[in-house]
Amino acid sequence: MKPKSVLRNVVLAWLFSCGVLIPDPIGTVARAAPAKDIVDTAVAAGNFNTLVAAVKAADLVETLKGEGPFTVFAPTDAAFSKLPGGTVQNLLKPESKTRLTSILTYHVVPGRIMSGDLVKLRSVKTVQGQQASTGLAIDGARVTHADIVCSNGVIHVIDAVILPEEGMKRAQAPGQDLVDTAISAGSFNTLVAAVKAAGLAETLKGEGPFTVFAPTDQAFAKLPKATLDRLLLPASKDRLTEILTYHVVPGRLASADVLKGKGFRTVQGQPLFLTGGANKPMIAGANLVKTDVQCSNGVIHVIDTVILPAPGNQDIVETLVSSGAFKTLVAAVKAANLVDTLKGNGPFTVFAPTDEAFAALPAGTLDSLLKPGNAEKLTAILTYHVAPGKAMAADVIKIQKATTVQGQSLAIAPTVDEARVIYADIPCSNGVVHVIDAVISPK
Repeated sequence: MKPKSVLRNVVLAWLFSCGVLIPDPIGTVARAAPAKDIVDTAVAAGNFNTLVAAVKAADLVETLKGEGPFTVFAPTDAAFSKLPGGTVQNLLKPESKTRLTSILTYHVVPGRIMSGDLVKLRSVKTVQGQQASTGLAIDGARVTHADIVCSNGVIHVIDAVILPEEGMKRAQAPGQDLVDTAISAGSFNTLVAAVKAAGLAETLKGEGPFTVFAPTDQAFAKLPKATLDRLLLPASKDRLTEILTYHVVPGRLASADVLKGKGFRTVQGQPLFLTGGANKPMIAGANLVKTDVQCSNGVIHVIDTVILPAPGNQDIVETLVSSGAFKTLVAAVKAANLVDTLKGNGPFTVFAPTDEAFAALPAGTLDSLLKPGNAEKLTAILTYHVAPGKAMAADVIKIQKATTVQGQSLAIAPTVDEARVIYADIPCSNGVVHVIDAVISPK
C-alpha cells in the first residue's frame, strides 16, 4: 500500500473514533470518490432508486450532472414509499412531467450549502422558485445524513418527499399574522379553535413579535378526547389559556436562536427547555418537525406534541422533574438520598446543572459518583449546589459569596464558581432554582 493511502486510512480511522465522521448506515459511503457528480453519487449509493428514476423521467439528468454547483435534498426510497399509494407511479407518467419537475426542482438549491450553514439560515430559494424553510428540518423533512460531497455540489439525505405547494408554503403569504398563517396552513385547526376559545386570537394577531411552538392537529389528537373536549369548554378557559401561553415566547426566535438557547421564559411564566441534544433537539420533550415559518408578527416552529405546564406550587424536586432538562441531577439526588431534604420546607436556593452540564464531565466520572460507595462524595458535590434561603437573581448579583449546605463558601457573581447562569428565578414552593451550565465541585 502506498504511504499516502496508509496515512489517509489512519486519519479516517482517527476521525471515526473521535465521532467527527460517523459510520454510514445507508450505503452513501460511495460518495467518498470526489470525482462523482450528484447523479452518479445517488446511483452508486443504491438507496435512491426512485429518485434516480424520477430524475430520468423529468429529463433532469444532464442538469444534475452539469457544473452546478447544486445542493440536493435527496429523499430515499423509503421516503418515497411514504407517499400515498399510486402517487409515485402517477408522477412517473409522461403526462405528469411538469408536476414531477416542479417537485424535483423544489429539492434543489443553487450553490453548495453545507449543513452548518443550513442551520443558520431561515429559508433557501429552490430551483423550482419557491422558498423552502431550513434550520432544524427541511420543510418538515428530517436530514438523516448530511454533507455528501459531490464533484458538482452536495447531497443532504432527507426522510420525506417535500412538496412545493403544501401546508406552510401556502400559508406564508406576505403580511399574514400568526393566526392567519395557522389557518391557511390547514393543519392547525384544533390549535386555532383553542386560541379562539381562550380569547387569545386578538393577542396573537397583535404587533408582537411572538415565537409560537405550534402543535399540529395530530399533536392534539394524542391527548385523550375527553381532555381536549373539556379544555374547550368555557369553564376551562383559565387552564386552556395557561396551556396555550406556555407555547408562546416573547420575541422572534429563529431556529438558530432556539438551538443556542437552553431555556426560554414563556408568556405563561414557566420556562421551556431545549432538550435532546443537537442531533434531535426537542422543546420540553416535543419534537421540532418544522421551523422558521415567518409571519408578519413573529415566527412559528411546528411541534408534534402538546406541551403542558406543570401545576403550580411545585417543590424543588417536582420542578426539576417536570422541566425534563435535569434527569441526571434528579438521579443523583435520589442516589444521595436527598429527595426528602429538597422536598422539605427549606427554603433553598439551588444552582441546577443541566443534563448537558453533567455530560461534559470527564468520561466515567458520573458513573463513579452514582455508585453506592461514593454516596458521601456525591452528597458533598450536590449540597455544594444548594444554599439555605431563597435568593432571587437580583439578590445573587449583589452578593459575592454564599455559604452552601455542604459548608464551604460558593463564589457568586458574575458566575457561580465559574459556571454560567443560563436561566434564573424558577420559583418553587420551597425555594428557587437557577440553572447553570456546569457541575461545580467543593474545594
